[in-house]
Amino acid sequence: MVSIDVWNASVDFPIFDAKSRSLKKLALGKVGGKIGSEGRVPIIEALHDINISLRHGDRVGLVGHNGAGKSTLLRLLAGIYEPTRGSSRVVGKVAPVFDLGVGMDPEISGYENIMIRGLFLGMSRKEMEKRVDDITEFTELGDYLQMPLRTYSTGMRVRLALGIVTSIDPEILILDEGIGAVDAAFMAKARDRMNDLVKRSGILVFANHSDDFLAEFCTTAIWMDEGKVKMQGSLREVLTSYKGRDPFQNMSPETLERIGQPRVLSGNGGE
Repeated sequence: MVSIDVWNASVDFPIFDAKSRSLKKLALGKVGGKIGSEGRVPIIEALHDINISLRHGDRVGLVGHNGAGKSTLLRLLAGIYEPTRGSSRVVGKVAPVFDLGVGMDPEISGYENIMIRGLFLGMSRKEMEKRVDDITEFTELGDYLQMPLRTYSTGMRVRLALGIVTSIDPEILILDEGIGAVDAAFMAKARDRMNDLVKRSGILVFANHSDDFLAEFCTTAIWMDEGKVKMQGSLREVLTSYKGRDPFQNMSPETLERIGQPRVLSGNGGE
């Protein structure tokens, strides 16, 4: 059974060759954690005292302002970062999708990139060969798949990357917010594939700033602030506390029905 367990975990990053206090000030402005020190080396405390337990079927949205520690937490949950203090355990094959373009080579063809990107996401070559026709049909790129990726427009690259990502079978799916950076028309087409991808995954952790995306795929949420977990709970409760309003209040009845949320009947968010 797939699982992720994190106990009292912290992640620190030493800043070597820090020349002056101005570097400390710059880092403090860019990173959600706090500045400490170990000897004469400044330390960024990117995550502090994290406790999380996820099991099969969990669909978790990750929210917080830029620099709050979301990306660092995703990498911890994916097993990419080891805790500096505390411990973590990941059971299951992880598919980390932090950037749609990671693992793609501009000098080789679209077909070759399908194989490389699939391997990067933990699939075998045979598994990806079985998916080529499906990816080709979805992307609608036709003969362009025989051409080098550098000849593609940005939109064409996104279509190819999204086609590959939504074809995999992950046990643990870790999605960063870049997955939402596609044009609305193509994302509408990809909605069913995204839903199928989430259904095939045992655990989903999804960082995103879009209420609609989070409501579509997640049932619970974690609010990150200054490298700490500020709140965990149902998606609606966490988003309401984080944003100071009920984000589902202005959604259409059709959207609420699609995402399985009760319809809001009053202006103050009551049902």
